[in-house]
Amino acid sequence: MRIDLHTHSATSDGTDTPTGLVLAAVAAGLDVIALTDHDTFDGIPEAQEAGRRAGLEVLGGIELSCEHDGRPVHLIGYGCDPSASPLLDELVRLRAGRAGRLQAMVDRLAALGLRLTVDEVLAKAGVSPSVGRPHVADVLVDKGYVADRAEAFRDYLADGRPGFVPRYSTPLGRGIDLLHRAHGVAVIAHPWGRGNREVMTAPYLESLVRSHGLEGIEVDHQDHDPETRSLLFAMGGRLGLIRTGSSDYHGRGKTDHDLGCNLTRPSAYRDIVRRIGERGGELPR
Repeated sequence: MRIDLHTHSATSDGTDTPTGLVLAAVAAGLDVIALTDHDTFDGIPEAQEAGRRAGLEVLGGIELSCEHDGRPVHLIGYGCDPSASPLLDELVRLRAGRAGRLQAMVDRLAALGLRLTVDEVLAKAGVSPSVGRPHVADVLVDKGYVADRAEAFRDYLADGRPGFVPRYSTPLGRGIDLLHRAHGVAVIAHPWGRGNREVMTAPYLESLVRSHGLEGIEVDHQDHDPETRSLLFAMGGRLGLIRTGSSDYHGRGKTDHDLGCNLTRPSAYRDIVRRIGERGGELPR
């Protein structure tokens, strides 16, 4: 069984529709995917219906924008009830923070000679309720200012670069609690990627297990080299964490993140589904 538990559609910052994502997953020989769009559940019904027709199991998920010690941390929730009001209220706040910084980003880029408008960014986002820096990057690509999203982030949009504008993110412990209140399972995505190793330490992760019931960490991810994966796998075992593997697929939005490039072990997936069922969450379809 080939299982990829971290994928994105055009409902956030991927480039495939939810149906297109499912068809691409089937073509890649996958049996199960989780759709984990940023700060929205909106693509899940379409993906699950497409999965039903195509014979692919789809687990509903979400990638929640969190922070710890001033650093962004991505938290995946599997099997959450999409109607749980405390979590939905937080998603509204997160998406407002995303949209609220667009004008400031556009102004900063204009000062560098890169001229674009908020309307152009919103048009690029299309149906996505989670407008973000990837959509700004796509407009920069369209205008010929950069070659791709990677260059846009490297030169202008990443934290510390001249076009970056901070926004509200959920404190990580609160994010785990909100996912649990929505009957979901909480797994930290790529915990040691993107410079986060110094803040996502073993003692801190252990404190999240004790105080908030964190269930898992994403070990096999393109942001982790082989040594990092080995260390995380061993640490996760000591802490009793579920250890997942995923592509973090974004379609054309990311290179070197092909569907199925990293996989989750069937035993880990069964553990996630079991926990979702025990707490009354949304099972895969």
